[in-house]
Amino acid sequence: MKFNKWTLGLAAVGAVSMASAVRADEAKLSQLNTAVAGTVISGYVDVGAQYNAGNAGGNQPIYGVGTPDGFSVNVFDVSLDKALDDSPWASGYHIDINGGSYALSPLNDGGFGARQAYVALRTPVGNGIDWKVGLFDGITGYESNVGYTNPNYTRSYGWELNPASFAGILGAYKVSDVISLQAGIANRGSGTNFISGANRLSAKSFIGAVTLTAPESLGFLKGSTLNASTVQGFDNGAVNIYSVNATLSTPVAGLKVGLAYDKQESLAADHADGNIFGVYANYQATEKLGFNLRGEYIDGQNLGYFNNNWGGSFGNGSGKGQEITATVQYDLWANVVSRVEFRWDHTESGTQYNLNGTENAYLLALNLVYKF
Repeated sequence: MKFNKWTLGLAAVGAVSMASAVRADEAKLSQLNTAVAGTVISGYVDVGAQYNAGNAGGNQPIYGVGTPDGFSVNVFDVSLDKALDDSPWASGYHIDINGGSYALSPLNDGGFGARQAYVALRTPVGNGIDWKVGLFDGITGYESNVGYTNPNYTRSYGWELNPASFAGILGAYKVSDVISLQAGIANRGSGTNFISGANRLSAKSFIGAVTLTAPESLGFLKGSTLNASTVQGFDNGAVNIYSVNATLSTPVAGLKVGLAYDKQESLAADHADGNIFGVYANYQATEKLGFNLRGEYIDGQNLGYFNNNWGGSFGNGSGKGQEITATVQYDLWANVVSRVEFRWDHTESGTQYNLNGTENAYLLALNLVYKF
């Protein structure tokens, strides 16, 4: 599961792609009154059911598909948030407490605990620098930690490659409506699994990113985003991440196209290197009905997650594979995300998908999420 590869650290990342634009602390959820002025309570309950066609005893360990032919309580999440106001020295905080089979709780590997817990601060430098100090979601990759904000129910391989969380300090600066930056520094552990615990100054991760947003003058491309980000370490235990993502508007009303490229480069002796290429197509047919398609190509060697879960099929030799995921979402009930998904995974270098050993895995899933 992803929390076995978290980098608990500080990050320096710039800007938000389509995926980073839907981080949990930015989601627009209904507000409940609290005893603390300015604090908003929100959250969600994420459940699912799946059928692994022709894949008895299946081994397809991506979020939401861990138990073949069964039901799952994926995540229940409660958020407390006091957003920054417009004052030059504004302050606030954000906390996400979650549990469930696929909860992201880097401070507690038991699957229940804090996914995020940070102090938010602003310093009046230039246009204002907004800071997060503490534990916060990762800022590389196309997809968000909050599953229902992603186009598809199951996670991408690119999401698995990127650190899920950082503990440290992160600064965000908006240069203009076109250019946004983020930068920071984070704790990290040695090796490829991003286990927390390395406290040496030389074992910190440095993150930087820039996001470009197309202005109205570009016509139908207005609002399109291009995000480039990286996680960098500088000793022999480091794992460097490079991520480039784009979300493009099209002349077709309701249709957007996404592109994702994620690269892992290990400085350790295991040479855990890999490249993942992703393509997304999202079509919002009506206010309630949407169609989402994702395709990925994986080319890696000794990638920790894939090597551990596929017995080396993605980790050794050619380490090549593909997945295609098709999702239909129809929001029939108020405050409920409801979607049906079909997924096909294929490995070119192993037969690891079930107890009998096959090159292919097939999944049919139902996902329901109530937001409050």
